Amino acid sequence: MTDRYADIRPYHDDEVDEVLQRLLHSRRLSQAFVAHRLRRAPRWLQGLLATWLMSRVRKQCSAIHDVAGFQAWLERHVDHLLKRTTTGIEVRGIERLDPTRSYLWLSNHRDIAMDPTLINFALHSRGWPTSRIAIGDNLLADPDIADIMRLNKSFVVKRSVSGRREKLQELTRLSEYIRESLQQGHSIWIAQREGRAKDNRDTTDTAVLKMLALAGRAEKLDFSHTLSSMHPVPVCIQYEWDPCDVLKAQELVARSSEQPYIKQAGEDIQSIVQGLVGHKGKVVVSFGQPLGIEQMTDAATMAAAIDAQIVSMTEHNPVQQAALSLLTTHFGWSVHASANPHCADALWQRISDQSPAVQERVLMTYAAPYLSTDEVSTTVD
Repeated sequence: MTDRYADIRPYHDDEVDEVLQRLLHSRRLSQAFVAHRLRRAPRWLQGLLATWLMSRVRKQCSAIHDVAGFQAWLERHVDHLLKRTTTGIEVRGIERLDPTRSYLWLSNHRDIAMDPTLINFALHSRGWPTSRIAIGDNLLADPDIADIMRLNKSFVVKRSVSGRREKLQELTRLSEYIRESLQQGHSIWIAQREGRAKDNRDTTDTAVLKMLALAGRAEKLDFSHTLSSMHPVPVCIQYEWDPCDVLKAQELVARSSEQPYIKQAGEDIQSIVQGLVGHKGKVVVSFGQPLGIEQMTDAATMAAAIDAQIVSMTEHNPVQQAALSLLTTHFGWSVHASANPHCADALWQRISDQSPAVQERVLMTYAAPYLSTDEVSTTVD
């Protein structure tokens, strides 16, 4: 039987052994381990330590023969990472949902790797099955990263396909894969828009919703019936501190100039690493209410319903208030907030070596929940 999703789906259990062997003997992966774990060791010692480190990892992975085993091994490292890079993770709203049902998690998007990691951490910590994760093929240029992501229940969104007919075929196949996964009992995580909301403006792209509706075409199902069968639930992820805040601001400032912005080689990987290892402070993962069919009459209505729930789940915090205060103090804005002096000092120190344009952009991003769209767009331009 032909596997029509073979090139986009997560790996199956019977593929895990071969993929793990490929990863464990990858020179690139070995070098990445050395760069991350042994960067403080003398260069002359790194070769010996790298050999010891990889043999240790191989031994740890020798008992892994399925996806569940890989995620169990990964769980220890994720737990350690979250304890080291956050001051706590609060999960809200999941108690109102049914753990025996599969859901389509439609989430805001701040961080490439951490967003789906936190969703699955929240689910797993409450005894739920982990979800399958939608990732763009722009992140899979490195075959080792592609293997790791697909071992961890990720499936591929082919953004780079050119040609109108080919793109429609791929989007339809993707939509059908998502629908079949949900019908088989696998929840799905997908961002509300393509790419991260680098300015912290959480708005749902109707193109994502229209893609999801393509799965109903063959049965001549309308938009509302196709989407309602997927049990969509808005999810809001909030980081007190964004490890990639300056990187995002630099890109936004560059894009606002007359020159086109071209991503550098490895830029996405840098963002992944920075997002993983950087300090995040308090993290809140909020699960909303399942959307009713009356909220899914069309893509625009559904997008507005998702946005409304995400806004309602977004809480204000001291870093955002500090950003407002600094916009007034340093950039002449007429917005005012009583800021915690310690928090304001920490935020300013974080951006003090950047250009004024990047400084202002970082502050606007943190303050976004307080600011209207008009204020943000006027200042950016």
